[in-house]
Formats: sequence, C-alpha cells, structure tokens
Amino acid sequence: MIRLGAGRLDRIVAVGAHCDDIAIGAGGTLLTLCGARPGIRVDALVLSGGGTDREQEEEAALAAFCPGADLRLTVLKLPDGRMPAHWEETKAAVEELRARTEPDLVLAPRTDDAHQDHRGLAQLLPTAFRDHLVLGYEIVKWDGDLGRLAAYQPLSPEIAEQKVRLLQEHYPSQRHRPWYDREAFLGLARIRGIECHARYAEAFAVTKLTLNLGG
Repeated sequence: MIRLGAGRLDRIVAVGAHCDDIAIGAGGTLLTLCGARPGIRVDALVLSGGGTDREQEEEAALAAFCPGADLRLTVLKLPDGRMPAHWEETKAAVEELRARTEPDLVLAPRTDDAHQDHRGLAQLLPTAFRDHLVLGYEIVKWDGDLGRLAAYQPLSPEIAEQKVRLLQEHYPSQRHRPWYDREAFLGLARIRGIECHARYAEAFAVTKLTLNLGG
C-alpha cells in the first residue's frame, strides 16, 4: 500500500451540509489528527441546523471529536434538503470561510454524493480552496452511493470504537434512523480497513493531487 504524508498539519477546515455530516464522514480522522497535534486549529462550517437543538448537538459533538483543538464552529440556518435553491448563500458562506483561514487540509463531502445538499456543497469547495488538499468523505445512506475511493486514513480499533460511541452519544436526534447504528458505522470502517491493509479506516475521494516526486 502506497503511503503519502501531507506534512505538518496546523490548520484544518471541515465542512458539512448538516449537523453530524463531518463526524460521520471524518470523525475518526479528526480524532486521530487532534490526538497527534494538540492545539491544531479546526475551522468547521455546517450549513443547516442553526438555532435548533441540532446546533447544540453539533457543538458538543465536534468538541468531543476535536479534543485539545482550537475549534471554531459556525452553524448556519439554510433549509435541510433545499440547498441547491440557496446557492448564493452557500457560496457566500464558503467564500467567507476561505477568507479567514489558510488550511493545510480540507475535509468535505464528495462531489458524487447522492444527496443534493452534500453534492452541491462539495462542488463549491475546489473553487474556493484551489491550492489545498481537499478530501471528500463518505456518508452511508439509503441511496447506496458508496464507491471505490482512492485515499484512506487507517484508524486504530480504539479510535474506531470511540467514533461510534461519540456518534451515538452526541446525536440523539438521529438514533431513530434505520442506518444510524453501530453496525453500519463500524462495518463500513472495517471494509475500508480491509481495502488499505488496516483493521479500520475512513476513505476519501481526492479530486486533484500534485506530487513532488523529485523534491
């Protein structure tokens, strides 16, 4: 398995269309990064859920998923499931985020995600963060849009279990969903781990990557 390092990571941007997207798609990666880099800055943007109980869930959850980090979270009030109709507000939010940070890594939805909110947000990220490493996370769902991804972050068994526990603990509003359970999250992590010779892993899509093979 080929391993490429991203160098020193001091600043991360994490974006999601909904509260819980970031934690589901990249919660294990955040736990791994924040555990290795105390004080790392994490700028997080969530487009919907502002002013509701979901915002409170997200605040507590991301604090737990980013232990010891300099976390700066913004949760907006765009309507769930209607973001294509709110393109200007979404684009403005992404551009405002870009103006205030220079990240070493961007965690975002995949551009081929079947959910229209995820997909629309993902399509904006490369236009705002043109010279950054953008990793597109995956979210298991009814639509069945999981595919073959190119990048993997191995997770220790402890981190994988911690991710599942935190998802169950901090998002009680989602527990009624038939796909929101331990088997789904840990099962996907196990499959992605098999694909990269690890016990567990999170997988990501990479739209564009520049190599420095002669450096």
